[in-house]
Amino acid sequence: MNEQRRQILQMLAEGKITADEAERLIDALERARPESPPAAESHPRRRPKYLRVVVNAADHPGAEPTRINIRVPLQLLRAGVRLASLIPPPALARVNAELDRSGVPIDLTELKPQHLEELIDQLGDVIVDVDEPDTKVQVFCE
Repeated sequence: MNEQRRQILQMLAEGKITADEAERLIDALERARPESPPAAESHPRRRPKYLRVVVNAADHPGAEPTRINIRVPLQLLRAGVRLASLIPPPALARVNAELDRSGVPIDLTELKPQHLEELIDQLGDVIVDVDEPDTKVQVFCE
């Protein structure tokens, strides 16, 4: 809050001016504010909130197409990373071994909250489209 606005609100709180007078003064401040340059008008990029996976596939001619629309809150990913950091090291080694045995070569000891935030910051620019003759897959953040 700028200093002039704070002073107006302080005078209102002290009873030196009425609410109507404070409103008129704040309106006058708004009108007196210089126009912001065009570069400053651009909105900052929104942080993505969801990871979306959309699949439209025709299994075979004449059948109803398969439609999948998954929307995963990125907060869920953040919470999962925090929970993974609480797993004791011996248990984490067993989990990693089981994941690897199942064909998921992920090392949970390397998963850190700060790395996830860097990834989420970049996800706003990621759009993956896969077009096959009978299938369309989209992965993106919104």
